[in-house]
Amino acid sequence: MYEDLIEEKISSEDIFDGVLLHVKRDYVKLPNGNKAVREWIKHQGASAVIPLLPNGNIIMVRQFRYPIGKVTLEIPAGKLDSVDEDPLVCAKRELSEEAGYSAEKYTLLHKLATTVGFSNEWIYIYLADGLTKGKQHTDDDEFINLVEIPLSEAVQLVNKGEIYDAKTVTAILMVNNLQNNK
Repeated sequence: MYEDLIEEKISSEDIFDGVLLHVKRDYVKLPNGNKAVREWIKHQGASAVIPLLPNGNIIMVRQFRYPIGKVTLEIPAGKLDSVDEDPLVCAKRELSEEAGYSAEKYTLLHKLATTVGFSNEWIYIYLADGLTKGKQHTDDDEFINLVEIPLSEAVQLVNKGEIYDAKTVTAILMVNNLQNNK
């Protein structure tokens, strides 16, 4: 199925091998027989978690994102420690580190391909219920403010374009849909 769309890798080379990103250049054979170059970022994956309080509020993090030069409002998230790490383990770690919470229940909402045009990154998005507040313990290079916000207000911020992080938009709209269909 869809064989008329599949590209075949001829060869591959490493362009850059960094801490977070690994840039590859692949030479491919196109479905019509022509050849092309595909540069892409190899990423080990990530997890994100939307913490939902009993009062309907969610916990978010406000932080500066260097690549876009803006302070963003996002759900807690982080990269997997390895390609073999269970995404749920990562989600629990990030909830604890970034927000200082643990949860009784985690529900996988979605496995999101973040940027299919130039990266193989998948991010697993979880809903966290039954929250217990602990102590935030961020990494040394993370500066994060916690924000508690009503889910309905977060939806409004998405609709106004003030929340624009893809994983966060996806999580907010999915949880809102779940809440509205109860």
